[in-house]
Amino acid sequence: MPSTKFPRSLAGLAVLALVLPGCASSGGAELPPASFVAMQEGPGEEYIIGPLDELTINVWRNPELGAEKIQVRPDGRISTPLVTDMPAVGKTPSMLAQDIRLQLSQYIEEPLVSVIVNKFSGTFSQQIRIVGATEKPASIPYRANMTVLDAMIAVGGLSEYASGNRAKLIRFDKQAGHQKEYALKLGDLLKKGDSKANVMLMPGDVIIIPESMF
Repeated sequence: MPSTKFPRSLAGLAVLALVLPGCASSGGAELPPASFVAMQEGPGEEYIIGPLDELTINVWRNPELGAEKIQVRPDGRISTPLVTDMPAVGKTPSMLAQDIRLQLSQYIEEPLVSVIVNKFSGTFSQQIRIVGATEKPASIPYRANMTVLDAMIAVGGLSEYASGNRAKLIRFDKQAGHQKEYALKLGDLLKKGDSKANVMLMPGDVIIIPESMF
């Protein structure tokens, strides 16, 4: 029985046809879509104080020991009357209030301290960073129930030369102990209004938007 031979060119096309689908889907896993309008709002993770946050510290019945509009220094510390170089970064407001209370208890009896965050920057692990082909790359504070659409509005959308559908989201998986990469379809989201392309964000997410190759 005679054997059938394919020309090398056809064989090459056959191999290419098998390879290309895999390449097309190599942009990363996909996240479940989020609705444009949240059906139910809920609290996020407890806020962690970051460098350059602005705080108000109240000491009940001892207002002279508190401070208004005190900015956390770049080294992560604050100073108030009777409290010098207190570490603030990495703590929740209630944790910082407790530490200040312990410090003040050396001078007054059973102080009651509250810490209010007036302006938020947050730690890097709580910020959303958007880089690449966007109108104004930036780091923005994460807020509860934040979506990719919210982040893109904050940075003014895609630039003229952005390849939105090749964008990626980098997220650190705490349980797995390493970062994961997810595909984003920002072009479909912002130019076509595709609700399936909108996804929920998590503190620390990084969105990378490449420029078009053409």
